[in-house]
Amino acid sequence: MSGFKKLYEKAVAMDRVNVDTDQIIPKQFLKRIEKTGFGRFAFFDWRYLKNGEPNPDFELNFPENQGASILIANKNFGCGSSREHAPWALQDFGFSVVIAPSFADIFYQNCLKNGMLPIPLPTAEVEYLLKAAQNQPYFLHINLEEEKVEDDQGFTATFTIHPYWKKMLTNGWDEIEITLQYSDKIADYEKSVTQN
Repeated sequence: MSGFKKLYEKAVAMDRVNVDTDQIIPKQFLKRIEKTGFGRFAFFDWRYLKNGEPNPDFELNFPENQGASILIANKNFGCGSSREHAPWALQDFGFSVVIAPSFADIFYQNCLKNGMLPIPLPTAEVEYLLKAAQNQPYFLHINLEEEKVEDDQGFTATFTIHPYWKKMLTNGWDEIEITLQYSDKIADYEKSVTQN
């Protein structure tokens, strides 16, 4: 995974509450065995019409919303089942940060474990961002080190993140990479166990 300390990227709004993981990545696409390639199926039932054509009324299909890597959503984002495929799909679609007033707990953890930053902010601040992002292009500064979100129009908000996850995200580590950092100690322990 690639780490980051600061981002300055385009943000888009999805002003919908209770967006569940089955909408983020519908169940028929969970049979894939790869961890990549899910982006083309993200929000599939909203992105496409029954004839397979892109839905012109879906906000992420709007031409002005293309190329964003920050998603601004509404309350209870990522609710529903615990599928880890949801952050995989969002990342493959191009998002590295999701901002919302609240997240489902398991979805929040799955984002962090996969190198995506979920930022919970108070409802009033998210409402500002949702409205501001209607005027494209709209960019946000994400400062993970200082735990701040800012735009170019004077908006500033702070968020909190557990130090463990902050370190993981800034270094681009996942839990396997953390374990591998202790490979010498693990090998020494295994050697000591087999000798006794």
